[in-house]
Amino acid sequence: MIGAQLVVELALNEARRLGRADETIVLVTDRVDASLRWANNTMTTNGESTSRTTTVISVMRKGEDAHVGTVRSSAVDPAVITDLVAASQNAAAAAPPARDSAPALAGGDPPADWDAEIPRTGAEVFGDVATTLARGFRGRDTLFGYARHMLETTFVATSNGLRRRYTQPNGSVEINAKRDGASAWSGVSTPDFVDVPTDSMLEDLATRLSWAQRTVELPAGRYETLMPPSTVADMMIYLTWTMGGRGAQEGRTALAAPGGGTRVGEKLTSLPLTLYSDPGAPGLECAPFVTATSSSERASVFDNGLPVDRVDWIRDGVINALAYPRAAAAEFDAPVAVGADNLLMTGGTASLQDMIAGTERGLLLTTLWYIREVDPSVLLLTGLTRDGVYLVEDGQVTAAVNNFRFNESPLDLLRRATEAGRSEVTLPREWGDWATRAQMPSLRIPDFHMSSVSQAQ
Repeated sequence: MIGAQLVVELALNEARRLGRADETIVLVTDRVDASLRWANNTMTTNGESTSRTTTVISVMRKGEDAHVGTVRSSAVDPAVITDLVAASQNAAAAAPPARDSAPALAGGDPPADWDAEIPRTGAEVFGDVATTLARGFRGRDTLFGYARHMLETTFVATSNGLRRRYTQPNGSVEINAKRDGASAWSGVSTPDFVDVPTDSMLEDLATRLSWAQRTVELPAGRYETLMPPSTVADMMIYLTWTMGGRGAQEGRTALAAPGGGTRVGEKLTSLPLTLYSDPGAPGLECAPFVTATSSSERASVFDNGLPVDRVDWIRDGVINALAYPRAAAAEFDAPVAVGADNLLMTGGTASLQDMIAGTERGLLLTTLWYIREVDPSVLLLTGLTRDGVYLVEDGQVTAAVNNFRFNESPLDLLRRATEAGRSEVTLPREWGDWATRAQMPSLRIPDFHMSSVSQAQ
């Protein structure tokens, strides 16, 4: 492949040559991907791949209106660039006015590393994980799992001279352990595969499987429930996906206020919890500027390259901000707020073990699965438990229980939570393919709604 930087310049030159677009935005993402799989206590496959995605966005302005055409390609042959740019301009000419139109951002000097080589990764990063797993394969539990490491380098360039570049590391390890019909899951995120706690993951899985030596059947109902960080992350990530300001202003989401307006300023919980995104969060760093290949209610293609700062979505228990790209912010007289590609929530000082020790009778809910929206007006979600729901009695885990279907809203979970534990970096089980940068506390919910018994094993 030719360099991504050259792709950018060729596309911008072709756009100028065709001369139909008032502005052109080009995004090129080069991805290097390494993976490792194992099943039945045996390494099965590993591989490496390199890919590229090129997106050309053409903007045609007619008076106050702007028309946008976006075309994306995974082809790496330079010969396709001409057709890609032409198709983008044709799409813009046929498009209706864009609702999120905003002025072009000013250009500037390119970053110092603009011309640097693309960083790479490979199967060698899994060395320590594989060594520990090999020892685990000789144990009593049957192990399955997947490790993946990606480096995505994104270039953003505009015909106005704006240039941005960022390399995003994404890594995760997921292990599923089975013993005597019982199953347990553990997962971690990692940007670089340095100090992945594979030993402690296997020990934790062995402990959970030992809990399952005794099983108890429970009916559907409301139970005091401890949600570890992974399950909290799954629910809070979905919450932030619905925190678009436009949807709330137009009364289409759970963040809309009765009678009009939004719920910004409403106290959601008495716990001093702050839910925020921050591109500079230590260990969870992500792109400090907008990279949008398409527009949504939370991001706009017109904002590509716009700096992204920390946003406190919920601050000290109060709904504090909603997502507004520049156009929506101007329309609704709200501050511009674009979320970074991570999510964190503050917590307390108690460990999960402390919270278990303080539970007279309740459930420990280790993972969530197949989460879907039921009612957007209240953000009611449904989903299944999987790979470990445990009974806690008198401060001890005493048994595994059957799986359930649950019905809960992340807003209601925050409102009803009575305790938050220590905030920890975690990997969400349901959304881990898209969201590997999360830090969450454990939560105690006094009446988590297990709506029905699930037959899933």
